[in-house]
Amino acid sequence: QVHVVESGGGLVQAGGSLRLSCAASGSTFSIKVFRWYRQAPGNEREFVASIISNGDTNVVDFVKGRFTISGDNAKNTAYLQMNSLKPEDTAVYYCNAVVRDMSYWGQGTQVTVSS
Repeated sequence: QVHVVESGGGLVQAGGSLRLSCAASGSTFSIKVFRWYRQAPGNEREFVASIISNGDTNVVDFVKGRFTISGDNAKNTAYLQMNSLKPEDTAVYYCNAVVRDMSYWGQGTQVTVSS
């Protein structure tokens, strides 16, 4: 069993920054990929960024240049650095970890960007 916990969300003014963390614990051997998603009220959950075990990353176009994903394999942790935040970035941000072809979700962390 794998337990995934996000942290780092909060309230920030437009133009500000936040750094989200996603920590995986339990049977975390061979974490293949971490993915960040977000879900705003009334919207579907959408993919934001991913990082695989070899360090390759992918960031969706609408946050590219503002958001950066990174990881620390030794700590089984992934990070999402969010800069130049906009009110439309307001959402619950979820982390997903894939371990041995099983997918595990965290409970989410709220990010609110005020204008």
